[in-house]
Amino acid sequence: MKQVKSPPKNRSNDRKLPPAVSGAPGEVRVISGKWRGRKLAVLNADGLRPTTDRVKETLFNWLMHNIDGATVLDCFAGSGSLAIEALSRHASKASLIERDSKLARHLEQNLQKLSCDNANVVNQDCLSVLSGTATQQYSIVFIDPPFRKNLAISCCKLLESNQWLTTEALIYLETEKELAITDIPANWRLLKEKIAGQLAYRLYQRG
Repeated sequence: MKQVKSPPKNRSNDRKLPPAVSGAPGEVRVISGKWRGRKLAVLNADGLRPTTDRVKETLFNWLMHNIDGATVLDCFAGSGSLAIEALSRHASKASLIERDSKLARHLEQNLQKLSCDNANVVNQDCLSVLSGTATQQYSIVFIDPPFRKNLAISCCKLLESNQWLTTEALIYLETEKELAITDIPANWRLLKEKIAGQLAYRLYQRG
């Protein structure tokens, strides 16, 4: 089974990313890749909680050897920060699911500003979409739902049971720290795990 490789160490010619900083209120920043440094406006919406730069930098360090050419699904897209970061780093395609119609339109506008033609926005409820037959399989999936809504585990189960994942897909799960992570599909192996303030974030690989 394919393993996630660790980033190279002790190489003097490695370029480090700039220090992770939060963007201005109402903005998210692309950390690296072809859109590096671009800032995109974010709407103020109930439950919207964009992943911080620091957490996002850690996540994409975990994914750095797997992102190029990946097919990406962003299950609760919100600001679109994770999917757009993946596309900036040369993921081949991304689908962004967002229930809120205003946020979905705003995502489409931001993708247009980036001249991005390999992403689509699905303006539907995520669990409803995943309850249907898979329209394609994804190699990297981001699950970052609103906290304390009992969405995370249900999303994981539907991804697995309805065949939305490639054989060795990588799944990123970001939840409130206190959520008991039970009933994760048995064939998902935990690769990475971190706690940051009130949130916990984990990377799984399907086996």
